[in-house]
Amino acid sequence: MMPTLVAKPPQGSDWIHEAKFDGYRSQIIIDGADVRIFTRRGLDWTAKYRDLAEAAKGLNVHNAIIDGEVVVLNEAGLSDFAALRKAITRRQHDLYFIAFDLLHLNGHDLRDMALEDRREILAGLIRPDSRIQFSETLLGQADAIYYLLDNAGLEGMVSKRRDSKYRSGPTTNWLKSKTFTESEFELLGVERERGKPAFALMAEPGTRKYVGSAFVSVNREMRERLWKRVQEHAGPAPKDMKKRPATQWVKPGIRVKHLRGEEVLRHASLQDFWEERIESGEQEM
Repeated sequence: MMPTLVAKPPQGSDWIHEAKFDGYRSQIIIDGADVRIFTRRGLDWTAKYRDLAEAAKGLNVHNAIIDGEVVVLNEAGLSDFAALRKAITRRQHDLYFIAFDLLHLNGHDLRDMALEDRREILAGLIRPDSRIQFSETLLGQADAIYYLLDNAGLEGMVSKRRDSKYRSGPTTNWLKSKTFTESEFELLGVERERGKPAFALMAEPGTRKYVGSAFVSVNREMRERLWKRVQEHAGPAPKDMKKRPATQWVKPGIRVKHLRGEEVLRHASLQDFWEERIESGEQEM
């Protein structure tokens, strides 16, 4: 099941809430002594997750399918996506699997059971000293949980209907609410291709070091202003940037909304932009 992104978590007692971990969605499939770990797209990454596969063999089950997230934790105990990519190839021992759902167990299909019941069974299978950990339910009101996760620096939360059955694909029975922070970056250029989303290429102010791209999701009026701004203030491509045929290069500063704590922007979206007036030092919003 793939949760739907929403601006705020749902309220009420029909929902349970978990922390959202920043990792690779995966499934562990246990069949006797054989353990396989697959990515969200169905790729067999067992060889990349050797230590996790060994940990799964320690579960007291004959066969099972467990849904979860492969993560690496930093010194603060937060999931670290950049460190995850390095750990897969260099530090297998740093990998953890955060289990949050159980689809099959010992020959029984559990997908028609209520989520709460599936999770109760799953929690009973996992030892506290294993590299496979259970994603605990967070108690309290949704807004309060979101506030605490935001202040703790976590990526967000996932809210799930207590009685939801497991069905593959996108669903509104699971909702994800992400925590964001706003920062100001310099605009290097805008990448536009017919039939594809437009992206703003961002750099650190002053250094012009490329930090990633931001999806241009502003309203139509602001988007038209941005296109006009780009056309009127075209500039050369930065020396260190690879060639991008569909990119028009410029030099304004803009503001983006992005996930906190990322060296390279991920899931970023353009929020606003302005032109710095050299002659007066004023900014036009």
